[in-house]
Amino acid sequence: MTTTLRPVEPLQRAADGTRSRRYQVCVNSRPVGAIHLGTSPALGDSVARILDLRIDEPDRGRGRATVAALAAEEVARGWGCRQIEAAVPATAEAARRLARALGYVPRGRTVTKRLGGTPPDLPAGSRARPMTPAEFDAWQAHETERYARTWMERGIPEAAARAKARRDHETLLPGGLGTGGMLFSVLEHDGARVGTLWLALREDRAFVFDVETDAAHRGRGHGRSLMLLAEAQSLAAGRGLLGLNVFAGNTPAERLYESLGYETTQYSYCKTLL
Repeated sequence: MTTTLRPVEPLQRAADGTRSRRYQVCVNSRPVGAIHLGTSPALGDSVARILDLRIDEPDRGRGRATVAALAAEEVARGWGCRQIEAAVPATAEAARRLARALGYVPRGRTVTKRLGGTPPDLPAGSRARPMTPAEFDAWQAHETERYARTWMERGIPEAAARAKARRDHETLLPGGLGTGGMLFSVLEHDGARVGTLWLALREDRAFVFDVETDAAHRGRGHGRSLMLLAEAQSLAAGRGLLGLNVFAGNTPAERLYESLGYETTQYSYCKTLL
């Protein structure tokens, strides 16, 4: 039997420059599922994304999804893409097994925590204060560079990584320090600055975009204090759910979030297209 992809729409081009197309997954011309392929608005045209892949129930367990995913990789190569990525819910174990079997590697994951009703206290000697404009300017320059390098370390070309870092900050922070729904804090311990926190307040939850302990103060529990601060600020703003993304391989951070009760809700996978 031959499994193929049959386009069901013309190639779509969005205002942000991304492209996408929907296909039927067919076996000997018989539709057995669907796949939606696009390019990344965050990383540019060189990175493809499997936006959706579904095989109809009667045809599952027969390798249809595997062949469809491989066919999608060929389409992505034809688009000139150098990488392909997919986001998989933590509960979709079969999809996670498929991704690993096809050579996708974890890029990161999203973790969330349902908060209690009482804001946690910071450890003795620790206090938080708002970031000053001068501190924000220095922080933004440092964070944009660090963020770009993180993507470069994961195989994204330097130009694309720097463009993503710049674009993400411009999109999320059009008003800089005064952008609505964004909280920027400095954590101090015994009077010395030890770290920073960027917390976003969304409609139904809060999200940690950046948390960092200053290099000279790492390994002393201040990362935990910063996350407790994030929980306290979330509850004070009426958000009972807190989430963040963590890059794969950041073992200290992963252990910290697990110890604080965060649960993985989604995995992000990527694969280099040779």
